[in-house]
Amino acid sequence: MKGNNTLLLPLFYTLLLFLGVSAGNGSNDDTNRKEVYIVYMGAADSTNAYLRNDHVQILNSVLKRNENAIVRNYKHGFSGFAARLSKEEANSISQKPGVVSVFPDPILKLHTTRSWDFLKSQTRVNIDTKPNTESSSSSSSDVILGILDTGIWPEAASFSDEGFGPVPSRWKGTCMTSKDFNSSNCNRKLIGARFYPDPDGKNDDNDKTPRDSNGHGTHVASTAVCVAVSNASFYGLATGTAKGGSPESRLAVYKVCYRNGCRGSAILAAFDDAIADGVDVLSLSLGVLPLSRPKLTSDTIAIGAFHAVQRGILVVCAAGNAGPLKYSVVNDAPWILTVAASTIDRDLQSNVVLGTNHVVKGRAINFSPLSNSPEYPMVYGESAKAKRANLGTARKCHPNSLDRNKVKGKIVICDGKKDPKYITMEKINIVKAAGGIGLAHITDQDGSVAFNYVDFPATEISSKDGVALLQYINSTSNPVGTILATVTVPDYKPAPVVGFFSSRGPSTLSSNILKPDIAAPGVNILAAWIGDDTSEVPKGRKPSLYNIISGTSMATPHVSGLQLISFYKYAAIQNDNLKAPITTDSGSIATPYDYGAGEITTSKPLQPGLVYETNTVDYLNYLCYTGHNLTTVKVISGTVPDNFNCPKDSTSDLISNINYPSIAVNFTGKANVVVSRTVTNVAEEDETVYSAVVEAPKGVFVKVTPNKLQFTKSSKKLSYQVIFAPKASLRKDLFGSITWSNGKYIVRSPFVLTK
Repeated sequence: MKGNNTLLLPLFYTLLLFLGVSAGNGSNDDTNRKEVYIVYMGAADSTNAYLRNDHVQILNSVLKRNENAIVRNYKHGFSGFAARLSKEEANSISQKPGVVSVFPDPILKLHTTRSWDFLKSQTRVNIDTKPNTESSSSSSSDVILGILDTGIWPEAASFSDEGFGPVPSRWKGTCMTSKDFNSSNCNRKLIGARFYPDPDGKNDDNDKTPRDSNGHGTHVASTAVCVAVSNASFYGLATGTAKGGSPESRLAVYKVCYRNGCRGSAILAAFDDAIADGVDVLSLSLGVLPLSRPKLTSDTIAIGAFHAVQRGILVVCAAGNAGPLKYSVVNDAPWILTVAASTIDRDLQSNVVLGTNHVVKGRAINFSPLSNSPEYPMVYGESAKAKRANLGTARKCHPNSLDRNKVKGKIVICDGKKDPKYITMEKINIVKAAGGIGLAHITDQDGSVAFNYVDFPATEISSKDGVALLQYINSTSNPVGTILATVTVPDYKPAPVVGFFSSRGPSTLSSNILKPDIAAPGVNILAAWIGDDTSEVPKGRKPSLYNIISGTSMATPHVSGLQLISFYKYAAIQNDNLKAPITTDSGSIATPYDYGAGEITTSKPLQPGLVYETNTVDYLNYLCYTGHNLTTVKVISGTVPDNFNCPKDSTSDLISNINYPSIAVNFTGKANVVVSRTVTNVAEEDETVYSAVVEAPKGVFVKVTPNKLQFTKSSKKLSYQVIFAPKASLRKDLFGSITWSNGKYIVRSPFVLTK
């Protein structure tokens, strides 16, 4: 997976699906051909030996010979196995009692801009989590964060165990060894490391190790739990002290992602091991493509997360990088905390200086060797048209559209405003091939993301700022300029802004649950990197120990690193550093479909006063409401309360009543809807009164009953109802909020009303 990175563009999702990149489920007309299937059998409620025998018995019932058929057993947190089966055998097993689902072993993708090999443009990341006083308590050193990713670079200073006490005695995990990773690579900070080789042997020897050969896993882990490292930077950019959200917490890594992606069978094995190992929080910066999302009972992350949450483990996952398309959010089961990506108050700018000394703002990472003086000839792509090209393709700098004689030795200006077909890195290659010495690409497609173009002087200019550049080009017969090397711009405004790539709601799993849940920094984030990555090193430099990259992958560890042991005890904001509503990269006002409850913040206490506790019964009800009968629910859960039963009239509309911290209501065919919620007082004051303030959209009547909640020592849990009554049929989705306040604590619960 080494090499250039670029931003994940929605256009390519369809292409990837047609090419089979999301693989694992490929078409198979030959029912006798063997491939790896996952057999999911719900909760593990027996001894490990019994479960293994149970798995073998099921296989023996359909296989004539089962030598080496089983490639993985799941026995700690849930029951099941992965085995080599034909399609016919898989169908036969799916009919067996106690089997919830049987499905081909899927391949998931990392949720970062580094995911696509054919989109060649690399970025590097930096930790910008402010120190969290809540996570600096003495007890935080007992918190264990598990990360499912590409492994770890244990030598990184971010994972030093200096000053750490003994490993918590409850830890049951291990430090697996290989030819380049031994037990001494683990320490009192990095307490566990596992890897899960491809059952079909598609990994090379370099991947049969916990060691990270990609960088993604090291970056994610560093963002979450990095100890303080001073003077961290990416070749002088984003210089500062790198520090994770929970620097005193312990780290356990589970390597499930390799060059060909992240196998579902490995992800389930890692969940199973992590449950037995004793982790407190699990962080996953990976997932499926939105157009290939499976059913709930065939979703390996949803399955593993359900059983982890049952055992009190918080599971935090990336929302995906398919934005700004609606319905693109993934990892959206209600028991998962789903994270969107936003910017920080720092920009990475590579500006263009014109012959008039006017400066045009650009964004990129490059180490331009050009002079700072505007002395280099410039040419607009349209003016450098090749003989057989048309003006449109030349203006956009498409392949074979530029005349080498008109481009050689010049900075080329390319128009990419409505050109999703070719990204900046591809146009760099085109300009280079034609003899150009630099590229100013006018485009809005990458938003706030600064991509790394190494030594080549290239920058991206917004269509708004590009007007001045084009006016200058058209005003003189001898335009000149230069492209400056990147500089760090602190205190950038506005921030946060929702990254354009960040996947959006509503959820395709259920429009009655609001997803994503929250947003966190995920654009141009700096954090630790592998120490031997020579793929994109500026001339005369050594490989950097840090990198700046973007994606919801980077946002996820900002949340998991805050060690939110109790679900949804976070503070969120909805305004940027200009005290205006948070916007998206396109400039529009962001909605809960973009950021959920808002941007997570550590400037407020993690003790919000009131919390919405979503428990296992809520999740059991969710399974009922989504069409699973009581028998299946019992198999999945293992145990249910004595008085639990699926409602007779279970429908998806009842999902709105799950005790979620947000509210989503579907109004199709209904005049009004009543939704219930229960809140728990977790503040230090037992005797307190909270009052409700409703922010309702126009055209909808919203009433909270009661509108005051009086808590006492004996009544720490109180319930309320919300009546939603639209005055006319909804023409679009509407947003609002219910805010509870006692004068000290403010808890805002967003709601969305869908048509």
